[in-house]
Amino acid sequence: MNETNHAVGCTCQNRITTPVLNRREFLSRSANGMGLLGLAALLADERLLLPSADAAVASPLAPRKPHFAAKAKHVVQIFAQGAPSHVDTWDPKPALKQNDGKEITGGVALGSPFKFTKRGKSGIEVSEVFENIGQHIDDMAIIRSCWTDIPAHDVASVMMNTGSLRLAKPSIGSWALYGLGTENQNIPGFISLRAGGNPDPANWRAAFLPGVYQGTSINTQEKSLEKMLPNIHNTYMNAGEQRQQLDFVHALSELQDRRARSNAQIEARIEAYEMAFKMQTEATDAFDLSKEPENVRAMYGDTATGRQLLLARRLIERGVRFVQVWHGGWDHHQDIADALPRRAAEIDKPLAAFMKDLKQRGLFDKTLVMWGGEFGRKPTRDRNGLAGNPGRDHHARAFSTWLAGGGVKGGTVYGATDEFGYEGVENKVHIHDLHATILALLGFDHTKLTYRFNGRDFRLTDNFGKVVKQVIA
Repeated sequence: MNETNHAVGCTCQNRITTPVLNRREFLSRSANGMGLLGLAALLADERLLLPSADAAVASPLAPRKPHFAAKAKHVVQIFAQGAPSHVDTWDPKPALKQNDGKEITGGVALGSPFKFTKRGKSGIEVSEVFENIGQHIDDMAIIRSCWTDIPAHDVASVMMNTGSLRLAKPSIGSWALYGLGTENQNIPGFISLRAGGNPDPANWRAAFLPGVYQGTSINTQEKSLEKMLPNIHNTYMNAGEQRQQLDFVHALSELQDRRARSNAQIEARIEAYEMAFKMQTEATDAFDLSKEPENVRAMYGDTATGRQLLLARRLIERGVRFVQVWHGGWDHHQDIADALPRRAAEIDKPLAAFMKDLKQRGLFDKTLVMWGGEFGRKPTRDRNGLAGNPGRDHHARAFSTWLAGGGVKGGTVYGATDEFGYEGVENKVHIHDLHATILALLGFDHTKLTYRFNGRDFRLTDNFGKVVKQVIA
């Protein structure tokens, strides 16, 4: 039987009129597939709205203070999935160009076809492919010595977003939500925006953390609100009737919990209905880009990436704690001279507009903006690429990431690779170090933000990680 939930956007026309006192039976008959809100099934504020409850349980999503004063209150992660070439974007290598076509470590050198110029007061060299983003270089800290463990897209992507290669662990957005809560109880505190595609949900899952901290994935490929958030409105019940139904479900849950141990999965499902109920008003407003002035929409551009970043700003304005923006297509094994500029152009204008917009609205200093992929690319020609249209193969030993905004020391370059960009030779930064630094900007000692699971205290950085203090203002 198809699941149906009359509390949120149902499509079934058979209404349940006789309540079933067994909680599992009731939920199986009244639950509904919630479209894009399906992943929100693990989102909740765990606040029991019971008419007969003696006292309300404090919400685990309520805003909380970190270990020490936070530099940033929100995070926007632009994930350049596919692994951008560092030597063509943020790590210029003149020696590589001088040795183009010659044998070097790893193969035949492929000099960058792109020109680098010094930008801003800091004079940091930026590739011509980022003409607009380069205008903000004095606000950015470029980390040129990042490295990871395995240069395989799926594994490395999960590593970048969860700090784990093997064990299913919570994503960095879930850890941020777990530590800080969120400022808006009517919209998910961790949202992942993707323009189509089918990324591994492990990149935004809560894993063994309570389901309340799970990320909600939204497909922003569609322009219309109705297609972006299908089934967000209930056409069969008014708000009062929905509220009564949800209260009744809570009452059944409370009755069952008094008789036996609570079921975390069922509780998460119930509270997902609560979140979806509240989102009927808040979310429709946040995701309705038609409410933005025409000049603002033009500044971002009417593209999938432009809409994603404009949505990210609207979500941050409304108190969302962590926004993940997917921008894939950086896997350039061939034709890098033409393919990389096209991909860079998709993000260059919208991301520059996003940072400008944050500044104008007083949000930049409290929002940590980060850009980067899952690993880098070799400074040599891909042996499997086309001879006349060379590209670069995967590379784990060196890549670049940058941070900007809340608490970041702008106009900074940290770490260095060798003359060809093959390997980090100065101040190497592992993924665990990057995660430790992000948590520090949010006000956390990464060794103390833990969660006990299976008898062990887990943390985002495992047993590793060192804060890169040099990029913190």
